[in-house]
Parts: sequence; structure tokens; C-alpha cells
Amino acid sequence: MNNLLVLPLLIPLCTAVILLFFNKQIAWQRWISTISVLLNLTVSSVILFQVKIEGIQTLYMGGWLPPYGIVFVADMLAALMVLATSVVGACCLFFAFGTIGKEREKYYFYPFFQFLLVGVIGSFLTGDLFNLFVCFEVMLISSYALIVLGGTKRQLRETLKYILINILSSTLFVAAVAYLYGVVGTLNMADLSVRIGEVGQDGILNVIAIMFLVVFSLKAGLFLFFWLPGSYSVPPAAISSLFAALLTKVGLYALIRMFTLIFYNDPAVTHSWIAWMAAATMIFGAFGAMAYSDIWRILNYNVIISVGFIAVGLAVGTEDALNGAVFYLLHDMAAKALLFILGGTLVITAGTSRLTEMGGLIRRYPLMGWMFFIAALAIAGIPPLSGFTGKLLIIKDGFQEGYFWLMAVSLASSFIVLYSLIKLFMAAFWGEEGQMVSALPKLNNGFILTAGGMSLLLIVMGLGSEWVYEFVSEAGNTLSSPATYIDAVLRSR
Repeated sequence: MNNLLVLPLLIPLCTAVILLFFNKQIAWQRWISTISVLLNLTVSSVILFQVKIEGIQTLYMGGWLPPYGIVFVADMLAALMVLATSVVGACCLFFAFGTIGKEREKYYFYPFFQFLLVGVIGSFLTGDLFNLFVCFEVMLISSYALIVLGGTKRQLRETLKYILINILSSTLFVAAVAYLYGVVGTLNMADLSVRIGEVGQDGILNVIAIMFLVVFSLKAGLFLFFWLPGSYSVPPAAISSLFAALLTKVGLYALIRMFTLIFYNDPAVTHSWIAWMAAATMIFGAFGAMAYSDIWRILNYNVIISVGFIAVGLAVGTEDALNGAVFYLLHDMAAKALLFILGGTLVITAGTSRLTEMGGLIRRYPLMGWMFFIAALAIAGIPPLSGFTGKLLIIKDGFQEGYFWLMAVSLASSFIVLYSLIKLFMAAFWGEEGQMVSALPKLNNGFILTAGGMSLLLIVMGLGSEWVYEFVSEAGNTLSSPATYIDAVLRSR
């Protein structure tokens, strides 16, 4: 047992509770939040290297052995996701210091921010479905508060829509969990895998698998993404960047875990659905990215395209494709956080989100312009940046496995991503200066350090892809060989 596994949850949880008592002392809130995210970053790094050196780490809460007690499990996938969450959380927090506004800081922005991290990290580390549901709800309730913080009419409208969609998906989640427990009598993920392998995955279990596919697709924005473009457009940039980097990734993580560990015995049904949904997501996302001239809309539809592409790796399902999905997932968390931070800064400095009213910003903000250019190339998968390796692994194995139509859609969507982001870059940074340019403010040091650090991370992940691949391949190996995860969790039974 490794008691360290509970710390990535306890640190933000305790921080959030402490921050509730300092809601009027903004300086104290910033310092406490900073110490918390740096501490969590350190603990997450230690856990990652423990998994690398000693193998999968487990923690049985209260000494109750599975399948009866609460279990936390850190395999390489979970450890990488927790570390990526800590990095993204720290960057979004530092960006929020200069942009979120004092009113939001007084009205519990930092406690909700920390509660959101609790839900996200808990979802990655839990080893049973009921606690996955609980962590999802902690994350969602925090996100409701963060979206509506500010109280504009548009925020209230989009929040209501967002809450209704998530209440529907959470209800379906509970129903699916109840049906699954009724059929196999356990909710521990490793034990579920064993029992479903024994009884065979057909009939009612395939129906339950499709229910989980619908639930997590709603949360990830896989095909069922109609709520996402509006909901992610209304909060301030610091919150949008946090959502774009983390929330859809929790849904994707749940899909990957569910369909590589529990429901992997009948891929002709489940994985075929995932392949069609991934293709439709990329196609509709591409249409949306091309159709709009509003920055938030373009960026949000790029989030949707990425969700579809990561799901392609899961649909192909080979070890290298899963390696690619994990690599691209990690890259996408950093890249989307950077893209939304840059997009938000662009809107703040230009005073508008409409591309038709911008132009010529490269003369006054060359650093921001070139960082945006790097992020665009990385997201499109241009070598040697971070998006290339994951994309290459998925495309290569997709062709080898005969998914020609799906790979054609994936490649076409990559060109659309590049086109839409370069169109945004050209319209905002080149050409004649827009009408708002004369009143442009200076960029603060917090933005330069945060965005500069994230840009450097994308470059390092690309140039050092062999080193990153050592960790990613271990995650892909566990995903393609569920027995490794099962043995690690159930070995003490």
C-alpha cells in the first residue's frame, strides 16, 4: 500500500476548506493557492517516478481489501494524468491572478478551483465505479459554480443548459452503475474485469456498455458535444482554459479505462460505435471550426476535434494506438490550456472576440503572436512539436489495422485544425491594425511566465518525445494488457 496516493486529493481538498475562511483576503488566497499547487506538483511527480520504478501503486482505504473497500490505484496512465492535471492547474491558477478579477476572487473562485482539482484527480486515481461517480459529481458541481461566477445573463443561460445536460448524464451514470452491480455484483474495476471475462460480454452487458459509452461521451464531448461550444465560451479565459484542458479529458480517461479494462471482450460492438462517433465528432467539429469568425467558437470546436481524434486511438485499440492516444491526450491538455490562455489574452487586449475587428497585433505583441503560432502547429501535429508523436502512432496503426476511412477523416481533420488556427493567427496578428488597437494594454509578467512555460513544454515534449514515450509506452502496455492492472489491485485478496 502507498499512502501517498491520497495526497493529490487531500492537498486541494484541505486548501479549498482553508480558503473558505479567507474569502476577503485576496493576497492570502493567492499565496495559499500557490503553495498548494506547487506542493501537489511535487507529490504528483514523486508518485509518477514511484510507478515507473516500483510498478502500479495501490491504497486500500481503511485496510478493506477489494472488492469491498475503497481503493485508489495509480498505474502509469493515472499517474501521468495526475501530473498533467497538476501542471495545467498551476498554469491556469497563475494566469487567473492577473485576469480573473477581484470580484470573482472575493466570491470563492479559489475554493471552487481547488474543489475542481479534487474531482479531476480523484477520477483518475479511483479504482471503483461508485467513487468515479462521486468524483465526477465533485468536479461538475465545482464547474457549475465556476461557469456562473460573474452572473451575466449569458452565463446564467449557458449554465442552466450545462447543468441540465449533466444532470441527465449523471442520472444515466447511476442507472448504468446500478444495472452493472445487479448483473455482476461488484463495482471494483479490476474485479469487474475478471467477472465479465468469466460470464462473457454479450446481451445485457453490451447494453450496459453502450449506456456507459453514452454517459462518458456526453461528459467528454464525443459526438454528443452540442452543449460544449456555448458553455465553454461564457466564463473568463482562466476558467475556459481549465475546462478545455481538463474536463473533457476526464470523460476521455473514463472511456479509455472503461473500454480497455472492463468492456473489451466484444470490440465488434463497443469499439465500432466508438469509431463511428469519433469520425462524426471530427467531421462536425471541423465544420464548426471553419464556419465561425469568433475566437471562442473556433477554439471550442478545436477542442471537439481533438476529442474525436483521441477516441480514434481507443477505437483502433492496438498497443501502439493506445500509446498514441495517451501521448496525444497529455499533449492536448497542455496545448489546449495554452491555446485558451492565449485566446483569452487576445480577447482582453483587443477588446473583442470577433476576428473581423482585429488585425496587426504582431507589431505590438510579437511574443504572444509567435507563442500562438507554436501552439497552432503543435495541435495540428507538425513535427517536431508535441502533437506529432501521438498523431503518428495512431495514424500508423490505424492504417495497419485497416481503418482507412477513419484515418482519412483523421488526416482531413488535422488539416482543418491547422487551417482554422492559422486563419485565426493571420486575422488577429497580421494585416492592418483593428479599430481597438490604440487602447491595447501591456502584457503582465504572470501571462508571459505562464504562456512561455507552456510553450516551452510543448517544444520539450516534442524534442524529448523518446523520453516521454518511455512513460507513455508503459501506460499503453497496461491498457492493452488488463491482467497487469488486475493483478496489481487484486494481489492482496
